[in-house]
Amino acid sequence: MGIVLIEQKVWEGMLESFSELTGKVRKLTERNTGMKTWLDNEDVCRILNISKRTLQSYRDSGKLAFSQINHKIYYKPNDVETFLQKNLSKNLKT
Repeated sequence: MGIVLIEQKVWEGMLESFSELTGKVRKLTERNTGMKTWLDNEDVCRILNISKRTLQSYRDSGKLAFSQINHKIYYKPNDVETFLQKNLSKNLKT
């Protein structure tokens, strides 16, 4: 592990930039109320009546679209609905 020395002015500039970025992200998430309608793992498991492991298999195989933010996984309700309809129609045919 190495040590990096930077001037105090540079450090303060970086902190200010991070603070501005954080503020912008907060404003965007406050304006975007759609994020509140996204589903997490528990919601999707309950809706599809599956285990967390099965849900992970669907993600890994690309069967169910998802987004990941800071180790937390979210699903669009429309994607879950589409997945449910496709699998329901397959089950009805067999």
